[in-house]
Amino acid sequence: MKQRWEWLTFIAVLVFFLAACSGESGEVGTDNGTENGSVSDGNLVIAQSADITTLDPQDSLSTNGERIFRNMYNRLFARNQDMEIVPEIVESYENVDDETWHFNLIEGITFHNGEELTAEDVKFSLERVMTDQGLKEYPYFTQLVEVNVLDTYTVEIVTDGPMPTLQHVLAKSGADILPKDYVEEVGMDGFVENPIGSGPYQFVSWDVDSEVVLEKFEDYYGEPGIWDMVTVRAISESSTRVGELLTGGVQLITDVTPNEWDRVNDNEGTSLVQGETTRVMLLMNRLTEGFATSDERVREAIDLAIDQQAIVDSVLRGSGVPVRSRVPEGVFGTDPDLYDTYVHDKERAKELLAEAGYEDGLEITLTAPRGRYPLDGEVAELIAVMLGEVGIEVNLELLESGTFIDVYSENENEELIMIGLADGLLDASYSLVHYTIDRAAGQTDYNNPDVDQLFQDASRNLDEESRLQQFKEIQQVVAEERPHTFLYQDKVNYGVSDSIQFEPRLDEALYFDHIQPN
Repeated sequence: MKQRWEWLTFIAVLVFFLAACSGESGEVGTDNGTENGSVSDGNLVIAQSADITTLDPQDSLSTNGERIFRNMYNRLFARNQDMEIVPEIVESYENVDDETWHFNLIEGITFHNGEELTAEDVKFSLERVMTDQGLKEYPYFTQLVEVNVLDTYTVEIVTDGPMPTLQHVLAKSGADILPKDYVEEVGMDGFVENPIGSGPYQFVSWDVDSEVVLEKFEDYYGEPGIWDMVTVRAISESSTRVGELLTGGVQLITDVTPNEWDRVNDNEGTSLVQGETTRVMLLMNRLTEGFATSDERVREAIDLAIDQQAIVDSVLRGSGVPVRSRVPEGVFGTDPDLYDTYVHDKERAKELLAEAGYEDGLEITLTAPRGRYPLDGEVAELIAVMLGEVGIEVNLELLESGTFIDVYSENENEELIMIGLADGLLDASYSLVHYTIDRAAGQTDYNNPDVDQLFQDASRNLDEESRLQQFKEIQQVVAEERPHTFLYQDKVNYGVSDSIQFEPRLDEALYFDHIQPN
């Protein structure tokens, strides 16, 4: 109990200090055509905690990017507010056999440059993401083996064996339809500079580390967009985002940190809206030979040293749930036995370190972001304190969001890297692919052939009940072998102006036309 209060005192002082230091940072009240949060001029302004990293929707695994891509591009399928899969640009479809599907497209859909969207564009887009191993979305499309054009508006997709998640994949990030002729004309570099989609909003500009601007696409095939212009700003400091909301500079902000909740709720004209997410915060452990974390005893000691409930209670003010799995609640395949639970035993952690030969202590490096997730830097600092109490000296590298993503993407971290991972498929296969030999190579270097086989079997299993059991078995093994040290399933807190109506989604996507003016 004494240690719990020491941590609470430590983090309370830390959060107070950081809030005081950042409270006046940045500019607020930017003149963006709104006044006191008004949206009567048809302009919507959103602020999120980090900028996008690319305008290529097939080379991004970022929630921040997805919030923009969902409005610029179309996919064969989408998810509605209840997370049900529904056709987006598909008129009808047929499951011909266990491996073959036919999709009939809606006719008359045009890209933002006026060209018609046809089956050729679908073939081009899907073949790119399922064959280019350099794309971040590639691992989720590898079970697609053929995309054939049957006629102008009919596409055939052939899978490698039965694929229970085909529609999930066709509705997720990376399945965005790109204009074949335009990309071939300007090249991918030219496309990324001036991207063209077929969604209700089209690209205007991207000022890196500042804002992305979109405008309504007048020739959209569906219901016309309700906003003339949408600006998505990147403001890393939570206090600055809140300041913009309170002064009317923006109408919606993401990732309001707990120390800012009262500031939003107590202000006339704004309120805090909390939503569930599929995001799990975790530590990736290097199992690569030569790193201390390649020893399973060290990984277990790290897990036992961390008091996940203390983190949730003290730093997050309850805005999270301790977990021991990468598959969050709300996703098919989750294991309830690994939700709202954690292991914490400092004495056993010390014993394990001694057994591993580190009775005199161990030094490791933890890389973590600051400003990418709510209070991520503060969480990392508390973890460093907890590890220090069992004899693990932590060299803590706190990086701004862009630099952090570069380190993560290039696998340049050392023993530990802290990251939040969401589930874009709402199926355990999306999360559990991290534990396959190919996906783990160069990142955690986790290698368990039994887990690999279970995953491959589940990927082709059309029997939902036995597939669920396969997923649970993988999670139980991973919880013991610890290629990841799980922290908590996150919740998201939005600051919302009374000038709009907003309802959060489990997948954290923002459909601009689901944000209605009051």
